[in-house]
Amino acid sequence: MVSSGQAQLVVKEETALRWMSVSKVVKETVDTYTLYLKPRTGERFSFKPGQFNMLYVFGVGEVPISISGDPKNLNHIAHTVRAVGAVTNSLTKLREGARVGFRGPFGNGWPIDEAVGNDVLIVAGGIGLAPLRPVIYHLINNRQDYGKVFVLYGARTPNDLLYKKELKSWKGRMDMDVLVTVDKGDETWKGNLGVVTMLFDYVKLNPDNTYAFVCGPEIMMRFTVINLKNKGLPDEKIFLSMERNMKCGIGVCGHCQFGPYFVCKDGPVFRLNQIKMFFGKREV
Repeated sequence: MVSSGQAQLVVKEETALRWMSVSKVVKETVDTYTLYLKPRTGERFSFKPGQFNMLYVFGVGEVPISISGDPKNLNHIAHTVRAVGAVTNSLTKLREGARVGFRGPFGNGWPIDEAVGNDVLIVAGGIGLAPLRPVIYHLINNRQDYGKVFVLYGARTPNDLLYKKELKSWKGRMDMDVLVTVDKGDETWKGNLGVVTMLFDYVKLNPDNTYAFVCGPEIMMRFTVINLKNKGLPDEKIFLSMERNMKCGIGVCGHCQFGPYFVCKDGPVFRLNQIKMFFGKREV
């Protein structure tokens, strides 16, 4: 019972620490794994493509990880994790049956509703395909709601490509164009060579009717924006996922401040005209 003179603390569901169990682990590359997490019986979970969860390894810490699964299949929530620190190393070592703490979902997502009736161009670099994978699932599940769909994906080497089986399946579809390139091939690679922006030479875009969703290393996104602008796309139809330096997930710690924004709270997806003044600038 809270008296009238006391302030009542309201804990939102997404900020409360809960737990899921690992139902499956898929090795994507030498240092990257996709963890499929199963909610507890009776627990409801939903998310928008582009949102992220805070995953917590007991005794180690927590880290923000994009949700990379199918928004329609909520029996198993997918997160693709690259081992780059203490928490992510611990996450990639988990196996079926392990428990993972989580908070979320957080952040805003890709403008899939706004893009209805338009063409959609997805440009991803490296692990940047993970936050865009739910968009691809959504476009396939609702194919009749969109125009042309283009997926341009680049990685350093063939061994660094994510979701290899799905890439093959997507490339085999007749209702979307999927182009893949690597910076450096090997004796088995028969595909494109070069950075992901070279794939723009193979697509014909209608700038008045196209939404572009971009995620990858910041330098890759800068050059992608240049190419999109050269193609005539307006700033308000170019969206970038600025997943950098996030730590708390709720805009309190300040680690992810980006100009006047907090990436975890105001992003991670931003419209280009929101961040154009400081996008690509150091120390911002």
